[in-house]
Amino acid sequence: MSNQQFNSDMGLRIEVAVNGERREIPAGLNVRQMLLYLNLDPQRVAVELNRTIVRKTLWDSTSVEADANVEIVEFVGGGSR
Repeated sequence: MSNQQFNSDMGLRIEVAVNGERREIPAGLNVRQMLLYLNLDPQRVAVELNRTIVRKTLWDSTSVEADANVEIVEFVGGGSR
């Protein structure tokens, strides 16, 4: 899904901090939509929103508001034997 598919009403955008970096995202996104907007695979991440871990079962019902602090950890497979 590309960023251009996230056209919020009237093009409103908000600023959030993602892993310490200020980013602009469309207003009105939930956690899952934000991950897709950021081109991240929801199957491979964990999300903390304002210092609270958000369970995957709550992503669709958890809104990302302006000035939110989001920490995203990507799971990486592999390793050595």
